[in-house]
Amino acid sequence: MDKLLFYEIDNKYIDFLSKFSEHLFHNAKITQTYTRKYIGILFEINDLKYFAPLSSFKPKHKRLSETVDFIKIGDMAVINLNNMFPVIDGVFSLKNPADESDTQYKTLLNNEIRIIRKKEEQIITNAKTVYNHKMTNDGKSKLSQRCNDFKLLEEKCKEYKIPGKKK
Repeated sequence: MDKLLFYEIDNKYIDFLSKFSEHLFHNAKITQTYTRKYIGILFEINDLKYFAPLSSFKPKHKRLSETVDFIKIGDMAVINLNNMFPVIDGVFSLKNPADESDTQYKTLLNNEIRIIRKKEEQIITNAKTVYNHKMTNDGKSKLSQRCNDFKLLEEKCKEYKIPGKKK
């Protein structure tokens, strides 16, 4: 894969995977006014595509330092690599900021992707480090405890059937 770009994940895929991970949330809960969009970046680890969602920047993030699994995107967003998950072709689509009608949101996305591209090497290196740590230390460290179960999610990812798609 080339440079990091934004992608959006299909709601049905998130609903499917969320059954197997406490770190993945359904896109719309009864109490939510707005749906949660899974917008983030895509990269490869061990010949599998992985998606790392962006989270909105919160006041608590100001006082936190970056770690191997926590990367700040300025004061606009964060990437929690412990929450990354595998994806298959057909469950993600390119999110082009130019297609946004909301000028403020378009500007935000453009600013975020500019920072992400500057941090691309760090993000990918850290993602591989987090992945390898989880696979070798499952449950034995604080980091591995807060990570998605990558092995389980990879199995479930391969089982997922895209609605309406025939084999």
